[in-house]
Amino acid sequence: MMQRDRASAMLGMVVEHDAPGESRVSMTVRDDMLNGFAITHGGLVFTLADTAFAIACNEDERVTVAGGADITFLKSTTSGQILTATAQRRARSGRTGLYDIRVTDETGDLVAEVRGRSITTDRRPPATPPVPSTGSGTSTVAGASVGPVAEPVEASGPRAVVRPVPSTGSGTSVGPVAEPIEASGPRPANNPEREEALPTTEVSR
Repeated sequence: MMQRDRASAMLGMVVEHDAPGESRVSMTVRDDMLNGFAITHGGLVFTLADTAFAIACNEDERVTVAGGADITFLKSTTSGQILTATAQRRARSGRTGLYDIRVTDETGDLVAEVRGRSITTDRRPPATPPVPSTGSGTSTVAGASVGPVAEPVEASGPRAVVRPVPSTGSGTSVGPVAEPIEASGPRPANNPEREEALPTTEVSR
């Protein structure tokens, strides 16, 4: 499963332990993982926990997915810190399971706690090729090398233009802000019939 996991590879996650019902996955926080307050984006903390959850609950050839999860954030982190998610099965009955995932930093402090609920399906893993090697290192699953962790790849398509914000006069600036740019490609033509059918007030989409 992890050899086909492009998202976890892009984020540089390393599987340190994998056994039935338990796992441990680590990730070094990069600058591009920070939110506007210069702390680790909560969605990426959850992504790390969710990856450990996925490894712990996929114990056989059947595909097991998350039926739900709740996260509690307890401490903020920033670039350069190492986060580790440790998942442990609490209960498993039939097609459902219950798992606890703890995310800690390099000092052992608790960063977040997640309670995950799994559902085992009748699907089989897709026959897709593994993530290509980049030579950036290897991750380990149950003592065996599972291949290099892929380095992040730039996405194709238009990108935001980043321009520095002028100084506020206090001697400091608030840093670069990404300005949105319009997507490339033709814009849809106006449809008079559709415009007449819409009310003049805004419509929630």
